[in-house]
Amino acid sequence: MAGGANRQLDVIVVGAGFAGLYMLHKLRGLGFSAIVIEAAPDVGGTWYWNRYPGARCDVESVEYCYSFDDGIQQDWTWTERFAAQPEIQRYLSYVADRLGLRRDISFSTRVTAAVYDEDGDRWTVTTGGGESISAQYCVMATGCLSAIAPPNIPGLDAFKGDIYHSAAWPAEGVDLAGKSVGIIGTGSTGVQMIPLLAEQAGHLSVFQRTPAFSVPARNKPLDADYVGWYKAHYPERRQIARASPGGFMLPVAQVGALDVSEAERQSEYERRWAVGGGSFLFAYSDLLIEHTANATAAHFLRGKIQSIVEDGGTAAALTPQGFPVGAKRICLDTNYFATFNRPNVTLVDLQKNPIEHATATGMQCGNTHVALDILVLATGYDAITGALSLIDIVGRGGRTLKDKWRGSPCIYLGLMAEGFPNMFVVNGPGSPSVFGNVVMAIEQHVEWISDCIGFLDARKATSIEPRADLEEKWAEHVDAVAWQTLFPQAPSWYLGANIEGKAAKFLSYVGGQPAYRQICDDIARADYEPFVIR
Repeated sequence: MAGGANRQLDVIVVGAGFAGLYMLHKLRGLGFSAIVIEAAPDVGGTWYWNRYPGARCDVESVEYCYSFDDGIQQDWTWTERFAAQPEIQRYLSYVADRLGLRRDISFSTRVTAAVYDEDGDRWTVTTGGGESISAQYCVMATGCLSAIAPPNIPGLDAFKGDIYHSAAWPAEGVDLAGKSVGIIGTGSTGVQMIPLLAEQAGHLSVFQRTPAFSVPARNKPLDADYVGWYKAHYPERRQIARASPGGFMLPVAQVGALDVSEAERQSEYERRWAVGGGSFLFAYSDLLIEHTANATAAHFLRGKIQSIVEDGGTAAALTPQGFPVGAKRICLDTNYFATFNRPNVTLVDLQKNPIEHATATGMQCGNTHVALDILVLATGYDAITGALSLIDIVGRGGRTLKDKWRGSPCIYLGLMAEGFPNMFVVNGPGSPSVFGNVVMAIEQHVEWISDCIGFLDARKATSIEPRADLEEKWAEHVDAVAWQTLFPQAPSWYLGANIEGKAAKFLSYVGGQPAYRQICDDIARADYEPFVIR
């Protein structure tokens, strides 16, 4: 690592994705010495690692980008409605080069520990190579979806074929021609991968535990007139987004699903299905808060699956039941359900025939053995808290963050944890994070954190941390707001339900980005009164 052991800095930032890059830029502008430590050999964060076939964002590209620099907005031109992984990584590389950020990023360096020194009010960060750096502040920009969640399959080590995880896909790709391929996982990643794997493989077996609600992405190239219009109207479009609960440039519906006739409702659902993209659940104001309203949307989507998938048994197995649409993250797809009409694709319904164990040549599911040459794992992530749990983070009194999170992973505002002074988290548990346009949420956090550090520096403060009582009240508030919606009505990664032994806790604030931003701004205007400042 450049700079050697025991380097002294103002701020250490962990992670060089959207959050880490903007954080470094802001800190530089305030005159602080800072370094970013990144495990990958290049910028991008999750967009560096997720190179799997079909990987693309489910937020429209003209929105899923920085707004802090209008020069970047005007000079960068997106080519598709929903940008694919290579384009997003090129964008982040462009930003890093344009702002000259690389000289303060240590690539191919993994942080293994971060320990708070109470006497000096500083953090010492240790890397896998044994180097250590000291700083007054530590900013964790490790990402919400970056810690792989491996499947718990007995005997997986016995499988003699090749195994690939979607979040560690080889840069050179994988030759699937003529191979018997299996994929485990039918969430957002699986839904993106499966149509492309089916086109390449000799035969594809899709192992499905829980079927997913999905709507067409309707991805397409962006024409020059549309891009030019958007660039000319970025200021007002960004204002619309900031006023939207999810941080999207979409108008918020003012009418409920049950306030219109069935014919009108059906017409609106058809219109949104045809337009595609993530607007489906914004069709009516009550789809995510009222069961009967939600059931109308779920019924429509189930009907679409039945109409697309030709085999009745396969269609039934692919049809989600027992939870509201949106309670598990709704997917955007390109020909996902139609893929199951291909003669070289088989659905393995794990609800009827669970995986018992792996064998040398495939998967044993009940009395059926599925022979495989290649196994693809699209099993998702230990979301929101997982990346931080991989680091040995030790706060005041020797308490670890892992111990603190055994009870509840929520931290105050999703920004700071009591007992861990001077450590900030971008999009941490208890913040809006994944519920909306995550780039807009990142910008809000980075700006709040940088303003706070500037405030502390001007007053020559040595440390800041939230009060324990307020952290507890915030956790209760996050929970209470979530239970006013339908989001907790399914065992999803929003609740950590995909990770065995993880505390069952709703991990994000669903009260909307404007309401959350107002809370954060009020605290800043009150000179950070809810925090203990020394």
